[in-house]
Amino acid sequence: MRMSDLVAQYILNMLEQQDGSAEIQRNELAGSLGCVPSQINYVITSRFTPEQGYIVESRRGGGGYIRISRVKMDKGTALMHIINSVGATLDKATAEAMLHNMLQRDILLLETAKAMAAALSDRTLRQVEQEKRDSVRADLFKNMLLTLNT
Repeated sequence: MRMSDLVAQYILNMLEQQDGSAEIQRNELAGSLGCVPSQINYVITSRFTPEQGYIVESRRGGGGYIRISRVKMDKGTALMHIINSVGATLDKATAEAMLHNMLQRDILLLETAKAMAAALSDRTLRQVEQEKRDSVRADLFKNMLLTLNT
């Protein structure tokens, strides 16, 4: 398992244990996981975004911390929030991360997420010109989510 996956899993476990909100000290967490503090920053900025249903607050200084909170919303609101967060393009890695987050938040069933991932894969979109692939993927993703929300 990659270090970024370990960090993300550790933070997710903290969120589960602490009812959706966790405070971490970056240097302390990096020391306990055996990584550099910049890896903690990378994971937080890439996997705990508002588009993925999280609010991140930070306080700098000696007693500084990073507070991560899971936004609580119903399925319909969450789906609309996700749809609105997708821009004109969507790369494969971001689509997979969003599907993974929706699975964790019980917005999607596993079978639905697998079908969506297959439809959004580079293999499926291989007939689409490379420079248009991410815009087609974004349109497909948003339309699939709209269908789920009806």
